[in-house]
Amino acid sequence: MIFFPKKKQYRPYVTIEKLVGETPLISLEKLRKNLSIPSNVPLAYAGRLDPMASGKLLILMGDECKVQEKYHSFDKEYQVEILLGTSSDTGDVLGLLSSCEQKFVREKDVCEILDSTTGTIDLPYPHFSSKTVRGKPLHTWTLEGRLSEIEIPIKTSMLHKLTLDGIRKISKEEILETVRKKIETIPAVTDERKALGADFRRDAVRKSWDTFASRNELSFQILSFTCIASSGTYMRSLAGLIAKELGTCGLAYSIHRTKIGSYIPIFKDIGFWLRTF
Repeated sequence: MIFFPKKKQYRPYVTIEKLVGETPLISLEKLRKNLSIPSNVPLAYAGRLDPMASGKLLILMGDECKVQEKYHSFDKEYQVEILLGTSSDTGDVLGLLSSCEQKFVREKDVCEILDSTTGTIDLPYPHFSSKTVRGKPLHTWTLEGRLSEIEIPIKTSMLHKLTLDGIRKISKEEILETVRKKIETIPAVTDERKALGADFRRDAVRKSWDTFASRNELSFQILSFTCIASSGTYMRSLAGLIAKELGTCGLAYSIHRTKIGSYIPIFKDIGFWLRTF
């Protein structure tokens, strides 16, 4: 329980679990309501999570919101699942799909790719992201159909550790059931100011997954891996890259952030967390 005495002595931050379907702002306002935090106490999230991602979200309180930048450089740990054999324009399940040749991969090949990918890496920002180019978010350029007018920015990241957690087969029916539930977890967006790409394009996304249902394949592969990365690394971009290196395409089927803090690498695959939130 967090108490708010008459004097302005607030706990500087709290870590919450963001659910699939919530935006960071929704999670922040839910925290304010659940803990009866007064409206005059500023709240801000340090580090975004996509609507389809879940996990730890750092919420700053009171005067700590004024020094948000000191929380922006912390490392993150994620557990990620990649669905192989299909991709999307968002890099996750909340996008319009594209198909590619189905290729069943071996554990040995995946481990080799993860090993070669660990270290410093340049990843393009997803077209559907809040990264600003010439004063406008990338997702706005995308929805306006004007990506050809700009150069997609690149993010240089450090992947401290990539560990394969497993490979499994999954039926097409199970994929569709899971994805359709995820798509409906987002509250309806009716704000007229967000008319471009209204409501996350859900009508078009639903139809795209209906088309996926007509594919001939009965099953697909899902790769599960754990990643420790520097701040600002998009797991959607990393998922697509790993699939491409394996000779196919893929999208982030699930993303769950498990840790926020300072990771200290010692040598290959060995390190420790100096600080976590």
